[in-house]
Amino acid sequence: MKKLFVILLVAVMVSAVATTSALAAIEVEGDAYVGFYDKYLWRGFDLSGSVGVVQGGMDLTHKGFTLSYWTNIQADDDDMDKTDPDDDFKSGEATETDITLDYSFDLGEMVSASVGNIFYNLEGLDDTNEAYVGVTLNTILEPTLTAYYDWDECTEDGLFFTAAVGHSLDITDALSLSLGALVSYNQESDYAIGYTDGNGDWQDYSDWHNYELSVGADYAINDNLTVGASFLYSSPISTEAKWAIDSETVSGVALTFAF
Repeated sequence: MKKLFVILLVAVMVSAVATTSALAAIEVEGDAYVGFYDKYLWRGFDLSGSVGVVQGGMDLTHKGFTLSYWTNIQADDDDMDKTDPDDDFKSGEATETDITLDYSFDLGEMVSASVGNIFYNLEGLDDTNEAYVGVTLNTILEPTLTAYYDWDECTEDGLFFTAAVGHSLDITDALSLSLGALVSYNQESDYAIGYTDGNGDWQDYSDWHNYELSVGADYAINDNLTVGASFLYSSPISTEAKWAIDSETVSGVALTFAF
């Protein structure tokens, strides 16, 4: 696991340095990052079998457009499939890779918006695409409403909504603290989301899904390099969601190189 972490860290940092030199002429900004987390939690779902994961990626931004690459790698074998161990994820296996194209812009001094698409490349499941649109009020707590639409694999409405707030505090010139809260609503987004009726049958539902509370701390080593720690608590809200997910926590540390 330690060897895998070091290899991914070196790969991300080398890519960042190479990209900085190649793209400086067209004024591209971005970052590369790698982190270790005690599980992979997505919308309240434990997708790593409660074992540690290594996550890394890169963001490239030019005139409001951002192209992002992100991947999740198992740091240990999971035990999610009790009936067929061959279907379990293995240590070092990339279980998901996402490619996101985003365009963010201002609608005025008080409102910002973003639109984009996420391509999910998934191990053991059909790949899919999810479009999204988000609106943020540029005021205290920066309230943000985002709608996601799975236009690829979902057979029903395929909608998922989040409402979030957050706030950052500068403790020192180098140290900052961030706090966040989020609540989500599921509208028959049957791709990886559903509830069982107790007989093992998964069904679509339209109801409140989960809420999340998060806290993070970032320390700037220099102008380009930042180390951070984060903690998130997620819990289901509706009865339907409680069939599908449990209350979960996830914590981790990450290293980010900005260019």
